[in-house]
Amino acid sequence: MATQYATDPALPVSIDDVRAAHARIGDMIVRTPTLISRTLSKLTGATVYLKFENLQFTAAYKERGALNTLMLLSEEAKQKGVIAASAGNHAQGLAYHANRLGVPATIVMPKNTPIVKVVQTQGHGADVILEGDTFDAAYAHARLLEAERGFTFIHPFDDPRVIAGQGTVAVEMLADAPDIDMLVVPIGGGGLVSGMATVARAAGRPIEVVGVEAELYPSMYNRLNGTDMPCAGDTLAEGIAVKEPGRITSQMVRALVDDIVLVSERSLEEAVSLLLQIEKTVVEGAGAAGLAALLAHPERFRGKTVGVVLCGGNIDTRLLANVLLRDLARSGRLARLRLRLQDQPGALFNVARIFDQERVNIIEVYHQRVFTTLPAKGLVTDIECETRDRAHLDQLIAALTTAGFDVKAVEHA
Repeated sequence: MATQYATDPALPVSIDDVRAAHARIGDMIVRTPTLISRTLSKLTGATVYLKFENLQFTAAYKERGALNTLMLLSEEAKQKGVIAASAGNHAQGLAYHANRLGVPATIVMPKNTPIVKVVQTQGHGADVILEGDTFDAAYAHARLLEAERGFTFIHPFDDPRVIAGQGTVAVEMLADAPDIDMLVVPIGGGGLVSGMATVARAAGRPIEVVGVEAELYPSMYNRLNGTDMPCAGDTLAEGIAVKEPGRITSQMVRALVDDIVLVSERSLEEAVSLLLQIEKTVVEGAGAAGLAALLAHPERFRGKTVGVVLCGGNIDTRLLANVLLRDLARSGRLARLRLRLQDQPGALFNVARIFDQERVNIIEVYHQRVFTTLPAKGLVTDIECETRDRAHLDQLIAALTTAGFDVKAVEHA
């Protein structure tokens, strides 16, 4: 991988392309803040700067590349319209800016795309076509319509114009935080990291670029390292769940990126939860991948001044609630205890008294008399409760055990 600190002139995107893109789109996007996080810095051992791309109008950096490409189209191409295959942030970013520029936009999505994404994309003025059960099927149909109707296809990542637009994220980061010496960037297809690495290599000083992929989708890692790990599974980071990275982006990542690290689903969940709790900002799984890398590989980043891109904030609210509750369970602040009780008056009262003594809040109580192997006069009671932390939970369990109760914590994910 990369060892040089200058942009290779043979690559399809140059620093001049990125600077021109920034001049072109700067007045039509949100110049999102780059802010230091003192709490995350203390937690990770690195100096952590966050770039809040989740504050773009469509809540993702994808607007940048889409807008740059739209503005470079000929008038004839603009009149005929553009098309893309996407069920995510690229669809909304392209639809939004095409509508602003008066360019007809068609987005092809798989039939199983959540209705909220369909409605949001339509709300930006795009014509949404549902086709096929997979992204590949939707992509194939989009290319067919491109040929039939004379649309211009705008790829989500494998296009120099898109890459140049995405690179403007790094232009702003390094202007706002010039002491950054490492960029940590999520990788799906590779458009964002390719553009940002182009800027880093032209900075005139060493800036490391580290890409981050979900363990379930290590496609770029495989391509650059000659490995053959599977790319499949239900990842929280669906925005970077790409089975095949781009041809152009693979070339650029190989030349410009220093390293790629993989992160687990648990690290992604922890990162989403921490960003909400500490920074009070909502970030989707892919957007939290950079912080997940710092949490999962602290030795790789300790002592560095790290720029982390929060590249998107489009997460289903029910999924976000689930992630937050699972994190509470892992930290011991939310627990479910299973107790064996005698089915007689006062049994539950005696348990509740201990909860009161230990100042533990009971949220819900579940009785099970029928589906159990206990004797007929026995019962299983699950009590969902809220504690201060893991030590407080352990203290409660010890108190229940001392009082003669058979108790165990129900395992969390």
